[in-house]
Amino acid sequence: MLEQGTISIHTENIFPIIKKSLYSDHEIFLRELVSNAVDATEKLKMVSRAGEYSGDAGEPEIVIAVDKEQKTLSITDNGIGMTAEEVKKYINQVAFSSAEEFIQKYAGKSDQPIIGHFGLGFYSSFMVAQKVEIDTLSYQEGAQAVHWSCDGSPEFRLEDSSRTQRGTTITLSLQEEEGEYSETARIRQLVKTYCDFLPVPIKLDGEVINRQKAPWRDSPSSLTKEDYLEFYRYLYPFQEEPLLWVHLNTDYPFLLNGILYFPKLVPDVDVTKGQIKLFCNQVFVSDHCEEIIPQFLLPMRGVIDSVDIPLNVSRSALQSDRTVKKIADYIARKVGDRLKEQYRDNRAEYIKSWQDIGTFAKFGALNDDKFKKQVEDILIYRTTKAAAEPTPSVEVQSSENDAWQEVNPPSDANSPQYTTIKEYLERNKERHENRVFYCTNEATQATYIELHKSQGLEVLFMDSFIDTHFISFLEQEYSSVKFSRVDSDLDESLLEQDKPAEIVDPKTNKTRSEVIKEIFEQAINKPKITIRTEAIKSDNPQGTPPAIVLLPEFMRRMRDMSAMMQQQTPQFPEEHILLVNTTHPLIQNLVNLNAGAIATSDGSAPTAELANLICNHVYDLALMAQKGFDAEGMNAFVERSNQVLTRLTERAASS
Repeated sequence: MLEQGTISIHTENIFPIIKKSLYSDHEIFLRELVSNAVDATEKLKMVSRAGEYSGDAGEPEIVIAVDKEQKTLSITDNGIGMTAEEVKKYINQVAFSSAEEFIQKYAGKSDQPIIGHFGLGFYSSFMVAQKVEIDTLSYQEGAQAVHWSCDGSPEFRLEDSSRTQRGTTITLSLQEEEGEYSETARIRQLVKTYCDFLPVPIKLDGEVINRQKAPWRDSPSSLTKEDYLEFYRYLYPFQEEPLLWVHLNTDYPFLLNGILYFPKLVPDVDVTKGQIKLFCNQVFVSDHCEEIIPQFLLPMRGVIDSVDIPLNVSRSALQSDRTVKKIADYIARKVGDRLKEQYRDNRAEYIKSWQDIGTFAKFGALNDDKFKKQVEDILIYRTTKAAAEPTPSVEVQSSENDAWQEVNPPSDANSPQYTTIKEYLERNKERHENRVFYCTNEATQATYIELHKSQGLEVLFMDSFIDTHFISFLEQEYSSVKFSRVDSDLDESLLEQDKPAEIVDPKTNKTRSEVIKEIFEQAINKPKITIRTEAIKSDNPQGTPPAIVLLPEFMRRMRDMSAMMQQQTPQFPEEHILLVNTTHPLIQNLVNLNAGAIATSDGSAPTAELANLICNHVYDLALMAQKGFDAEGMNAFVERSNQVLTRLTERAASS
């Protein structure tokens, strides 16, 4: 025996701390041992290159063996190996990072989980093993193989070994309750999870079970589109293809590699939880990068790999770490650069993906001033502006087989058109300078959109879930611009302004508009509804609505803000405007119908009652463009509709 002694750790409770504090994450022992094995093979390469080893290094490999009956697990590498002195230095002194801090912090707190994953190294094996053995032979000429063993107490044994192959074998005699780690399927699953991209073949039962190739470590120029897509499919099987990706690669002021993908967003996505995988030197660490990724990029997917992220500290320290903040800023900048590149070089694809990537871009602009400056000129909005004349396609000769390829496909006049705010303002400055018309719901606001389009007014669609907040942001950015929702009021250009003064009826001393207003006020009989009469401009009055409901911009926003603060759904306000279109034939007929009302012998006036029903029906139709009815409102609408139809058919039959 070469030596017998006590492991130098300055305290005797290190093993209970390791076992209990890491219990919830005890499977990481395999990652640690395999990582150490890979390091051993890399170190051998380094001493070989330095000329310190002239022997045959061979091809590096790691072999895992399990014995279900004996409940043992071993990891063997053909790397640099260790001498007895190195075993004493690296094993007996528990030489992992911040050991003293670790012991002081967690002594007596064994129920508190440890967040940092690395730094525990070899000793994490005692979470699952009742005994750990090391059999190793150094690369150094004339070195003596040694065997080390420990049963989980501070006592160890170090003795000569008969090993003849360079490298190291770690053998774990598993605890009774840890038998799962002698199962081949379980080991395969752990290698796939943690070690799949390590650059050394890992063998189990004679078969290589890891991919080895880490695409994020390759140069972007060496990867094809299919390479990126294949990697995404491997990481996220059964998902739709990604829209766009960003390849990260920097070595200053920190080392970081990665590939991030813009996924197609689904309605139930949780934007507070990330799905980006964190690696350190190609070893998987975590599925959660919330502290590293800017919040607005959390829905992205992919891989980040960095040795400069402090993984051996608590989450709270990680959040305030300067390097982590710099990495987050770098990622945001690279994402912004990628979006600008796509906008510049392939606008058609950019537009095609905008429904999804626009959410990232807008959320980022709201929350990150630097990112906002990057993307403010490439934020686009769907518009009612018709497409320009189709652009002839241009073909250029390619370098392959003298074929010709199309570089700008002709625009489709029927496809949705998109614009930036600056383009919109410049295009419309003569018609309505510094004013933007927008809609938030194409279906419910269709009537208002058509009114604007009929008079050549361009409307922007701001109908994503984030746009409610984004409009306020735009108003701050464009302080001199007024943003008006199409149903807040009607622009003067939509109304007949130069009509002759209305004639006053000598019998009633009222104008036609005043009569219409009075008819509706009496019929609807709701004091909180303001009746307003206007002549909507149109070459086809029948094609305009007989009446529309308007929600003044300020009033609507106050309602929405109040509802948001109370965490409630905004309710349709009782106070609103009913604008009656005096040029519509229905309204003109309604006036004539009301004027011809004659009371019968029993005091009733069927014509006036019909006019009353029609007024309410017109109001219902206008209201339906703004909100859906509840059960009571729908029943009333159906009943009133039936009455109107019944009365009209009676009049038609009797005439």
